[in-house]
Amino acid sequence: MIDISHTEEIYTVSRLNREARLLLEGSFPSLWVIGEISGFKAHTSGHWYFSLKDQAAQVRCAMFRSQNRTLNFLPKEGMQIIAQVRVSLYEGRGDYQLIAEWMEEAGEGKLRQEFEALKKRLAEAGFFDVAHKKALPAFPQSIGVITSPTGAAIKDILSVLKRRYSCAPIIIYPTLVQGETAAANIVEAILQANRRNECDVLILARGGGSLEDLWCFNDERVAKAIYHSQLPIVSGVGHEIDFTIADFVADLRAATPSAAAELVVPDQMQLSETLDYTAKQFVKLIQQKIAQLEQHINWMQKHLQQQHPTRKLREQSQQLDFYEIHLIRLQNSILDNKKHLLANLVATLDALSPLATLQRGFSITTRGTDNHILQDATHVQIGESVRIQLMKGNLECTVDGKSEKYFNSNAQ
Repeated sequence: MIDISHTEEIYTVSRLNREARLLLEGSFPSLWVIGEISGFKAHTSGHWYFSLKDQAAQVRCAMFRSQNRTLNFLPKEGMQIIAQVRVSLYEGRGDYQLIAEWMEEAGEGKLRQEFEALKKRLAEAGFFDVAHKKALPAFPQSIGVITSPTGAAIKDILSVLKRRYSCAPIIIYPTLVQGETAAANIVEAILQANRRNECDVLILARGGGSLEDLWCFNDERVAKAIYHSQLPIVSGVGHEIDFTIADFVADLRAATPSAAAELVVPDQMQLSETLDYTAKQFVKLIQQKIAQLEQHINWMQKHLQQQHPTRKLREQSQQLDFYEIHLIRLQNSILDNKKHLLANLVATLDALSPLATLQRGFSITTRGTDNHILQDATHVQIGESVRIQLMKGNLECTVDGKSEKYFNSNAQ
């Protein structure tokens, strides 16, 4: 038996395969491999399993569903392909394998190189700069479409535009979208649309296809025509996975022709709903404003009524009436008091009046020379004329004699 107590660390098979996988995945970057498909099998899970081989060797490959669903072709037995892969190892069996992330037919390899070279050159020249891209009109008055008049793309575009924005006319600039003369046709269509200047935005579109089918949209002449266009251009070439030079130069790139149509116009249903909502909000605001103004007017009217001269005059007139009534009452009271006082004075005067004295049988004697009222006998001489006033009539007399005895009114 082998004594393992003194040997180096012992790996389990699982650990060995795991570390071998990590070593392989860490040592090789993503790379491109060309080969012939052999033993292709599409599993029910959606994953693809196959081998790539050449004259001297082969290697197992897997392409998972999340990657292979983006391809626009189905690989076949014996097909030459170029695949972008990661080097890995399937730990369960210890099989060295390649994980494919993208593949295309081998005939497209040269085109792919040309595509990458042109893309790099145009990027360095500023053709893809965001600062150069033009904004799309929010509500286009007219829409131009550059595409094949008989392809599926135009039908999809017209359907979307009719549904979303039927108010804008559509001008079709028919052109080839595949073949040797297609690039020149597309350039002429872009130039014509700019010369005529009868639309606000252009859609450049065609349906899906292989790299070779879409090659006219990777032409430098097309790229320059898009770059120098005064009209904004939205590209909708191929499917979501397809990218062309036209997509990078265009002012906006859409995944499909239908998506391009959706990008250039607003949705009239949403616009209608927005307008309805805005109108309701506007009416609500107007009603609120009117209510506020009515409330303010009512307040102003009440305030005006309170401050109106008529009201002031009424109040003053009422106050005048009150004063008049009060004055009349005061005057009556004063008059009554005066009458009562007058009556008292009259009574007093009457009591003190000489006439009253005369009525009681008394008389008033005055000296004849100066009409001096005589109260004392010493004030008159014997033989002097005196006048005696009675209640009725006067007596002219001569003093024959007199007595100087005083009359004491307080005598008991």
